[in-house]
Amino acid sequence: SVKEELSTALNDYVGRETPLYYAERLTAHYKAHIYIKREDLAHCGAHKMNNALAQAMIAKRMGLTAVVAATGAGQHGVATASACAKLGLSCTIFMSAADMEKQPSNVDLMTLLGAKVEPTAGNFKDASSESIRVWAGKLGEVYYLAGAAVGPHPCPTMVREFQSVIGRETRRQAAEKWGRTPDAVVACVGSGSNALGIFHEFVGDRTVRLIGVEAAGFGLNSGRHAATLAAGEVGVYHGAMSYLLQDEEGNIICPHSIGVGRPSTSVEADEAVEVTVEGSDTEPVMDEEAMDAYRRVARLEGILPALEASHAFAYLEKLCPTMPDGAKIIISCSGRGEKDTETVFNYPIS
Repeated sequence: SVKEELSTALNDYVGRETPLYYAERLTAHYKAHIYIKREDLAHCGAHKMNNALAQAMIAKRMGLTAVVAATGAGQHGVATASACAKLGLSCTIFMSAADMEKQPSNVDLMTLLGAKVEPTAGNFKDASSESIRVWAGKLGEVYYLAGAAVGPHPCPTMVREFQSVIGRETRRQAAEKWGRTPDAVVACVGSGSNALGIFHEFVGDRTVRLIGVEAAGFGLNSGRHAATLAAGEVGVYHGAMSYLLQDEEGNIICPHSIGVGRPSTSVEADEAVEVTVEGSDTEPVMDEEAMDAYRRVARLEGILPALEASHAFAYLEKLCPTMPDGAKIIISCSGRGEKDTETVFNYPIS
């Protein structure tokens, strides 16, 4: 069956399931039991492959031979290029020139994997718009492979469903390790695929606190952040109702975050409902806090988390003192941080 084919590919090609790792030194540091869902160990170094491979398989079954996608930090682009190489599909990735300059290694990887990387102006929003424009002009030939839980239906639903394998594994692993659900699950929120992936399995379970951590950049009042849920308003993005960072006239504002994959102008209404209504919280973390967390996790656990995921790790500083003794906290490490080493080395140490 299709589900069996996908399950086999996720296991044998992507390397699922990923571990739920007990972080002993972070546990000692915070006086709370810290577990890390290691999506950084998946093929290509991030959770993006869960969705990219599944959708590439759909494109193949539809008889299409070409895939277009947009990427910010490059992780979705690398995952899409890998999946297309595996399945024999041509691949074009749109990426802003600014992001290409920040992430040259991922551009090189996409090229090595056979993808054509097309630069665009602006940021991820512009790259995404260009990929949708190309797809809309060639609907019978090209498949648009969405990596973010934003945009027209059914893209957000597909991304959520294919990423929800993270949450299903996490619930099962928690039951095996300590016999119940965690007290809290923390994930960074950009455009939503990582947070939805781990949260969806726990939505409606009032015993589990779900915390989405957004990039506050230089502060929510600075005008330089990517906290779409905390500071955004309802608007329309690629034809879909979303929470947006926008000005008084409805023009989308360029977001900012130290993590290249974090800045998102939009959060889909579906994710906003899960994160803000279904017993969940959203919390802001500033650049400096995320950078400190990156270094802390590296030195205490020997793990380099992506700067995006470092926002989630940073929130432990505020969360752990409020939790009861013996609390079990799971952090989603959405990707690995080797891509961010230059940014980290160039960032001033406070």
